[in-house]
Amino acid sequence: MPVFRLPEVPFFPDPELADPCGLLAVGGDLSPGRLLAAYLAGVFPCYGPSDPILWWSPDPRLVLFPDDLHIPRSLRRVLNGRRFRVTMNEAFGRVIRFCAGVSRPGSDGVWLVPEMIEAYEKLHGLGLAVSVEAWDDEGLAGGFYGVALGRAFFGESMFHLRPESSKAALATFVRHFAARIDFVDCQQKTEHMVRLGGGEVDRRRFRRRLAAAVGDFDDPETIRFWSGSRVIDPRTGEDT
Repeated sequence: MPVFRLPEVPFFPDPELADPCGLLAVGGDLSPGRLLAAYLAGVFPCYGPSDPILWWSPDPRLVLFPDDLHIPRSLRRVLNGRRFRVTMNEAFGRVIRFCAGVSRPGSDGVWLVPEMIEAYEKLHGLGLAVSVEAWDDEGLAGGFYGVALGRAFFGESMFHLRPESSKAALATFVRHFAARIDFVDCQQKTEHMVRLGGGEVDRRRFRRRLAAAVGDFDDPETIRFWSGSRVIDPRTGEDT
């Protein structure tokens, strides 16, 4: 399969044309319009510091449906004991910068290059990117960030400074928003996400679910919902 070079306009070729590794296109930019077009098509950027911008649509794809969330006994003890305080959108900049030191499976070294951090901070300012934080008595302990479009959530990266912190943040988030999101797109398979209930789906099924989930992504009320900050009880999954 050829790898497409993107034009200046925010356009993506049919993801079914991606190569066997999921690589679809190269080039373009990280403007909000380009990123939005990518996520609506089921495409995401991932590349290293010395690479051009690379755009991916893997097949199969790891997805976590809220009904499939599995909370291991050890993590349930952490949640029930309220070891962490879980918040949303209280420290996006700190979360994404901690994530920048995490290697992504299938890539060498740091993949969150400075221009990507800047790009996702712009999406956050538009109410389209979300951070979830886990705190303890020492401060920020872990968390993750992602892109929220309507009823679809695209998980981008996680980090932890204390054991179980990022898992606690994710489990609390999924429980809290079980009625609000159709799925969490985990993008690439990791044992961490499989243990929490993630499963692989083929690209066509993913794109069908995606098309059904993003219909109201630009509704002002939807954007206000995802851009707000909140504190979530990890034991109950409810607002506090």
